[in-house]
Amino acid sequence: MKGIILVGGLGTRLYPMTRVTNKHLLPVGRFPMVYYPLHNLVEAGIRDILIVTGGNSVGAFMELLRDGREFGLDQLYFAYQHAPQGIADALRCAESFVDGDSCVVMLGDNILAGSIKPCVDKFREQKRGARVLLKEVSDPQRFGVAEFGPDGRITQILEKPADPPSNAAVIGVYMYDAQVWELLPTLRLSARGQYEVTDLSNAYLERGELEHDLIPFGWSDAGTPESLHRASEMMYSSDFLPELEEDCW
Repeated sequence: MKGIILVGGLGTRLYPMTRVTNKHLLPVGRFPMVYYPLHNLVEAGIRDILIVTGGNSVGAFMELLRDGREFGLDQLYFAYQHAPQGIADALRCAESFVDGDSCVVMLGDNILAGSIKPCVDKFREQKRGARVLLKEVSDPQRFGVAEFGPDGRITQILEKPADPPSNAAVIGVYMYDAQVWELLPTLRLSARGQYEVTDLSNAYLERGELEHDLIPFGWSDAGTPESLHRASEMMYSSDFLPELEEDCW
């Protein structure tokens, strides 16, 4: 199983902090933001990890993360996204790296205060299809939101609905089997000019192959000044923090 961390985008909601750097290099608690998803994947037992980035901060990511040995990896890989056209578009950069394997995709600005290993283990046992992680939030209209049927299974995912059918937000952790490379070319640009990850999840739903987990621990995105501050406060009080090899400092 491969891991993919998406750290592209322009970070316009965090201007002027992101005028000269990528938002995923900003601090959350005592660590750079990108450390947290990297820690999540390594702690879940994933050792082949690709960082997909873009813009003019690629060198900064390589200088910061180097070969990944600080996180206990033998090697860390990098790919470049030429234009920020959405999460699903960024995934295309990872096809040759994943090479027919299954993968766990994390958005670099999603900060979790607990382990995703139990969910990844369920996905390994799932054998086929996709899996998304959900978190109950007070403002679901800001996110992709899951709608459920009487059996508790997801019936559809709505992107930033004005009238959310539930308070279960889809957070930025997605797990896909090799069918993802068949489905990505079928996606069309949204009204926002993006290839939406919600459309990818709904494509798996149409095949009856989308599972989910509702996470019990803290989560925050870090894409706005308010959520960046909230994520920092959460991680200052969390015990689930990156464990780094000191001899690599």
